[in-house]
Formats: sequence, structure tokens, C-alpha cells
Amino acid sequence: MTYLVLGLVIFLGVHSVRIVSDGWRAGMLQRLGEGGWKGLYSLASLLGFALIIWGFGLARQQPVQLWGLPAAMRHLASLLMLVSFILLVAAYVPGNGIKARLHHPMVLGVKTWALAHLLANGNLAHVLLFGSFLIWAVLSFAAARRRDRAAGTQYAPGRTGATLLTLVVGAGAWVVFALWLHGLLIGVRPFG
Repeated sequence: MTYLVLGLVIFLGVHSVRIVSDGWRAGMLQRLGEGGWKGLYSLASLLGFALIIWGFGLARQQPVQLWGLPAAMRHLASLLMLVSFILLVAAYVPGNGIKARLHHPMVLGVKTWALAHLLANGNLAHVLLFGSFLIWAVLSFAAARRRDRAAGTQYAPGRTGATLLTLVVGAGAWVVFALWLHGLLIGVRPFG
């Protein structure tokens, strides 16, 4: 569990700099330059991510069950994952109505992903991993909305075509991941 916790501290810590100290981040960007900052940020993120993967894999070998969950929660989690995939895609498709309305769909996608996995898993490693990401996403979304208000950020209205593309690509990615990639990469097949 130590590697998982260390990985979460590093990965989410790096991704929390803008939440807790945007001024310090701006100073480091100015001091190191954009390339230097992104390089250090990327290296720390990769280190944290690698430790999360390794630590989670080790923790899954000796699971500590905290509570049992009804099978219906897996179905709810699958539905939430569809929403999560659409939100993640919305972060990248220009001019879609989802981003126009929600403003930060990537963070909302992470929040939905974490909640879905908490609903479907009741062991310590899952609660630690997904609970940490859920808390981070809630704080990150709130901080991003505060920055938007302070800067007077305006989002252009979405276009129907871009929104439909977002929905189709998000749903397609969810199908591919749920039916094939989740089992291949994670070792768990959501639909048996």
C-alpha cells in the first residue's frame, strides 16, 4: 500500500499545485520557462503514475475488503462510466455544447470515473485510489470555476454537430474500453 499512497501523493500533489498555490505555479513558470515547467511537471506526473500502477497492482494481490456491494452497483457504475467517457471526449472536441455548458468536462469526467469505481468496489486499495481522485476532482473543479469567475472567462456556445460528434465518440470509446480494453489492461471485464 506504501507505493500506492506515495504515487497518489506525487501524482495528485503535482496536479494540485494550481488548486493550492496558483501564484507559486505562475512564479515557477516564469523562472523555469514553459518548457522547463512542463518537463518537471511531466516527470513528476509519470513517476507518480508509475507508482500508482505498481502500488495498486501490489495491493490488489492481497485485498482488504471494507464492505460488500450489491451487484446493481456494477450496473450503475457502467452507466456512470458512459457519462465519464463522454465528458472526457468533450474536453477535446472543439465547439461542443457539453464543454460550453460545463466548462471543465475533463475534471468532471475524472470525478464521475472515480465515483463510478467507488460504487462498484469496496476494498481498501480501491477506496484509497478512487476516493483520492474523487476528492482531488471536486477541489480541482471548484478551483477552476473560481479562476473562471475571477478572470471573467466566457465560453462560446456549442454547435450541434460538435456535440453529436462528442456523444458518438464518447459512447464508442466506452464500448471499446468496457468490452475489450478494461479486461486487457486492468484484468477485470465489466460485462463478464
